[in-house]
Amino acid sequence: MKRFTSIALAVVLMTSILAGCGKADNSNMPAADNTKTEKVSIKVFQFKVEIADALNRMAEEYEKETGVHVDIETHGGGEDYGALLKAEFAAGSEPEIYTNGGFTALVPYMDRATDLSNEPWAKDVLEMAKVPTTVDGKLYGMPMNTEGYGLIYNKDLFAKAGITETPKTLSQLTDAVKKLQAAGITPFETTNEWWSLGIHLVNVAIASQPDPAKFAEDLKAGKTTIKGNKQFQEWLDLVDLIINNAQKKKLTTDYATQVAEFAAGKAAMMQQGNWTQPDIDKVNPELNLGVLPLPINDSESHVFVGVPSNWIVNSKSEHPEEAKAFLNWLVSSESGKTFLTKEFKFMPALTNITATADEIGPIAVSLQEQASTALGWQWDRFPDGTIQGFGAAMQEYLGAQINRDQLLDKLDTTVKDIMSK
Repeated sequence: MKRFTSIALAVVLMTSILAGCGKADNSNMPAADNTKTEKVSIKVFQFKVEIADALNRMAEEYEKETGVHVDIETHGGGEDYGALLKAEFAAGSEPEIYTNGGFTALVPYMDRATDLSNEPWAKDVLEMAKVPTTVDGKLYGMPMNTEGYGLIYNKDLFAKAGITETPKTLSQLTDAVKKLQAAGITPFETTNEWWSLGIHLVNVAIASQPDPAKFAEDLKAGKTTIKGNKQFQEWLDLVDLIINNAQKKKLTTDYATQVAEFAAGKAAMMQQGNWTQPDIDKVNPELNLGVLPLPINDSESHVFVGVPSNWIVNSKSEHPEEAKAFLNWLVSSESGKTFLTKEFKFMPALTNITATADEIGPIAVSLQEQASTALGWQWDRFPDGTIQGFGAAMQEYLGAQINRDQLLDKLDTTVKDIMSK
């Protein structure tokens, strides 16, 4: 009975309390927040198809460590990345981070580029790697990495053909081609991709100018021409040597096929860079490789090293601060640095990241050994559309639709047409 009486009394008291609360003035109390916290997601728009799979794995790792989702969208290879990026902005689906070559390519996006000068990693960037995205003393991009290209060659096939001396001049390379042919080995595996022809191969002649930056500016201003230029005339001899001694199906060989065929040992050389290492390793990780310089004569012979692209943070995106945090994690965390070196096979652009030969592969090691005599990458000094025009002209030349003089005319016309717009 005592217990029942206590319970009854408690019920009466609770009823009174609730009734009192019902009469209270709650007008100044904050409203209950019933909204759920949405998961943060940032979008990365980039062009390097060869790291797409590894980049997606890295995004998964970042989400595990931070809870932030990273959506990777890759457009490269045969796609026109620049046009697709413009379409992305026009559609209103702006990414937090996008890749950009810098120089003139950065100009249209300066209203959306974030000043990254005070980010913790900025002090570690190689001086040469800062140049493409430095405007008025401020750094607007994180260099993705440094890369280089030349003639990747199969050392075992060279030995099979009896080539004992590494060719460094055009005459020596021509002799090596003859020995390879005599041994029944296809000298070159080339590609029909506009970017490989119009960017990397054309850059050999531009970078070989006494002053490449001045040459580019004079060319855009109409003060000089490609046709009649000594370096371009000599460069054609190299182009012909490659094209005339390549695989039979060169007109239908895309980038993926080029790399796969070379990795399978079907050709002794290919004009590509260290970005091909992951794809080569998928076919034959034991391939004995090196990199030859690209000679335009018997005195000018170089590999070409530069910054392939830069991570730009879009200041007008939904989560720019999260984008900066992601980039900082990429170059400061052990997970991020491991992906850059072991997974992407990148030559780092920051001094705080070291990479071993086992991590970045023999192609990158060979390029680093030639870094002191390397020339730079000049194509981003030209407005958007120029390199695409160069690529189209080179494709015509690859298909023997135009001759040497017509090729040089078309390269000149491309610059004039773009600059007149």
